[in-house]
Amino acid sequence: MHGNIMDAMAQAIDQSEIIIICMSGHYRQSNYCRAEAHYAFQRQRQIVPVLMQKHYKPDGWLLFLIGQLLYVDFTKYEFVRSMEILSKELKAIHTADINIIPVQPKQDIDVVPHSKVTITSPKVSLSSTSSSNIIEWTSTQVHDWLLEQDLIQMPRLLNHCDGRSLVYLLKYIDVSQPEQILSLLQEDSLRLINQNISLIELSRFHSMMHQQK
Repeated sequence: MHGNIMDAMAQAIDQSEIIIICMSGHYRQSNYCRAEAHYAFQRQRQIVPVLMQKHYKPDGWLLFLIGQLLYVDFTKYEFVRSMEILSKELKAIHTADINIIPVQPKQDIDVVPHSKVTITSPKVSLSSTSSSNIIEWTSTQVHDWLLEQDLIQMPRLLNHCDGRSLVYLLKYIDVSQPEQILSLLQEDSLRLINQNISLIELSRFHSMMHQQK
């Protein structure tokens, strides 16, 4: 019976592109779950962590496995809202590469001296954030906000950006040459998510940020 279960788990992973890990204390302690997760990691499958137990913090082998991946917190939102966020995460992974107009090779950016740049914090009103001041947001809150705006690539591209980083990014976009910014973001997009950046989505992101001012 043991062999049949392990074979079935391995076969399911081999036939899948994405593995959803439902994290909890029981999951962490299960030898079957550990074997399944490690096999998915070895097979280089996309892993999407989901937190199912309130106040649980991954540790040990589970923490090592998920690394810096952002997870969907099913204990933070209502079930329907959590499923919407999870669905967008899965959709983002499946998003096909979007061809855009070729960008110019990377050039040095003329950065405006710090003393001449005033960083203002856009105001945002969202039910999923603890503060309306975007500059105080954590990377998780930024990620949630980007998903709520129905952006597909930006939540993955800005995976580790907090609110302050988001504000500085907007300022750099505003004061730099569009071709230079597009070239740099294109390089980051190919390196981080292996996709060409969508000019349409970038324009929507830029517009949404300015609407919050």
